[in-house]
Amino acid sequence: MKKVLFVNQDIIPYVEETEVARLGKFVPKKTQEAGSEIRTFMPRWGNINERRGQLHEVIRLSGLNISIEDTDYPLIIKVATIAGTKVQVYFIDNEEFFSRKGQMADTEGNYYEDNAERMVFFARGVIETIKKLRWIPDVIHCQGQMSSLVPLFVKKAYKDEPGMADVKIVTSLFEQVQDKPFGSNFKQCLLYNDITLDELTKYSDTVDSKELAKIAIDYSDALINVSENTDKDILGYAEQSGLKMIKHTENEENDFAKDYVNLYESL
Repeated sequence: MKKVLFVNQDIIPYVEETEVARLGKFVPKKTQEAGSEIRTFMPRWGNINERRGQLHEVIRLSGLNISIEDTDYPLIIKVATIAGTKVQVYFIDNEEFFSRKGQMADTEGNYYEDNAERMVFFARGVIETIKKLRWIPDVIHCQGQMSSLVPLFVKKAYKDEPGMADVKIVTSLFEQVQDKPFGSNFKQCLLYNDITLDELTKYSDTVDSKELAKIAIDYSDALINVSENTDKDILGYAEQSGLKMIKHTENEENDFAKDYVNLYESL
């Protein structure tokens, strides 16, 4: 069985129940029960009740600084186990990025101006943490918009790290969260190791959810269309990519758990 890393935007019961959050719990749990060795990550959103969720900091994994546009941001790692399961969740935390009560937007629905930096920090934080764990997966499955940059960083910025060149990426396509462009410095935030502006020329300088999805698709090895509300342009782009893609609707979860594992094994 393959070793599978899940990079999730949301997981129940730590945040309110949504399509992304349900699958954030369901897919790792079913994959683990099928016999795969897994690790699971999500952001430590500010609306998570740490006491109720029994989160605690992992000192040996914390303390690294991640530099984005010449500013260093300390990485804090917390961990908890989902009640009633054997699924352990690692939380990527930083006081500046994840102390707010909102996730991608404030209580009035205004998207945070630094969402690009937050996504970069999350993606690189996950990869740096599995390096520290000395646990390199065979497959990384990205679920939710916050995980969209993981494929790019794995395939370009970290490809020379031991074992990383062989990692396969699966991206689930959901209805996108942010419906306005990200900050004008989006591409600058991505620059790291072999990720250069030349590498990003095919993408619009105004990066919105559609462009972000294209980046995720371009650096993935397989796709899962999860939502009935996936943007038609994104779905068309995915179909034109030629990547293997399976479809999953929520009322077929049990059957599709097997299909997910079969997909991982086929890569």
